[in-house]
Amino acid sequence: MSSVPSVTLNNGVSIPQLGFGVFQIEPDRTRDAVLVALETGYRHIDTAEMYGNERQVGQAVRDSGIGRAEIFVTSKLNNDAHAHDDALAAFARTMDDLDLEYLDLFLVHWPLPGVGDFVETWKAMEEVYRSGRVKAIGVSNFQRAHLERLMRECDVVPAVNQIELHPYLTQDPLRAFGRDNGIATEAWSPIAQGKVLDDPVITAIAGRLDRSPAQVTLRWHLQRGDIVFPKSVTPARVAENFRLFDFELTGDDMAAITALNRDERTGPDPDTFNWVP
Repeated sequence: MSSVPSVTLNNGVSIPQLGFGVFQIEPDRTRDAVLVALETGYRHIDTAEMYGNERQVGQAVRDSGIGRAEIFVTSKLNNDAHAHDDALAAFARTMDDLDLEYLDLFLVHWPLPGVGDFVETWKAMEEVYRSGRVKAIGVSNFQRAHLERLMRECDVVPAVNQIELHPYLTQDPLRAFGRDNGIATEAWSPIAQGKVLDDPVITAIAGRLDRSPAQVTLRWHLQRGDIVFPKSVTPARVAENFRLFDFELTGDDMAAITALNRDERTGPDPDTFNWVP
């Protein structure tokens, strides 16, 4: 664990820069997958009510034998809970399912600009934060205009913005806005659902360094300063994704990978995505 750097959020909370994600891991496989990750050395787990596996994440944290203070746990508000009272109830449900005494980070999963008022949602998040049951609050998939409105109309600046980010979607302007305003950037879909792993630029760098294309891509994320949490249920891949701290990419490598940007999303556009379960 000592090899994993941390990022200090805008309220002083420290988050491990490398984590383990459980998106699309079936609930009945989640506990064992998280235990493998924790045994490997990960100390940051990212889940969400939408993933349907919060209960199993909490079970793994409790069963790991690792002190609660050593494990950073993130979850997210579901899309059907944006009204003020619904958001408060959803947080309580998340805490019941995790069965942990506190949560490290709670995020609004999507802005849903055509569904409701995400400012109302954020004010409920601020109440949750003031309750002391979560150490930091943030957002996911928010664009600059969404963030600017929160900062203009609310009291707490989001600690984190978790966004789709990979070499084909580098999000440099949004990352820069976050950096200028104390909002840390987290990357979901860090290898573009595997699309970047066959890219000739990345495979050439991987061959020269005797590393996998996934390791090279994840290292690129880390050297940019982003928080990243790859997921796998294969123990060997979980371990491979953790071995990122005994090599570095050169400035030329970093520039070559960044130049692959084509503003290509693998997921929905936050400006138009309004899906509610």
